[in-house]
Amino acid sequence: FMVDDCIFCKIIAGDIPSSKVYEDEEVIAFLDISQVTPGHTLVVPKKHARNLLEMDEMATAQLFARVSKVAKKVATATQAKGMNIISNMEEVSGQTVFHTHIHIIPRYSDQDELAISFTEHEPNFDQLAVLAEKIQNS
Repeated sequence: FMVDDCIFCKIIAGDIPSSKVYEDEEVIAFLDISQVTPGHTLVVPKKHARNLLEMDEMATAQLFARVSKVAKKVATATQAKGMNIISNMEEVSGQTVFHTHIHIIPRYSDQDELAISFTEHEPNFDQLAVLAEKIQNS
């Protein structure tokens, strides 16, 4: 099902051109126009959902099977040294197009245009146990 004002639905329908790298009955993958790094690709399910949080397990499994396939093709074509696979869910995380999509971002150097950092600190194992239990019981 398509959403009229969704740019990705318009790309899927062929109403807006894209630099397609892969397509099958479930997904389309195309180069992101921003090209954070050369080969930056989006893998997009053809069935509209706001993001992964709205998708069921089967649809998510089908999507990630394609992400794996496309990521390997991108890695081979670009000879990247590594890659990040990212999905932003909701505005607070940086989602700007509200149709599920997975970013495949080839990495060539730690000096390229993408910066992701994780701050290391002493773990509080008591807090972790409480949070883990809360997640398990959700």
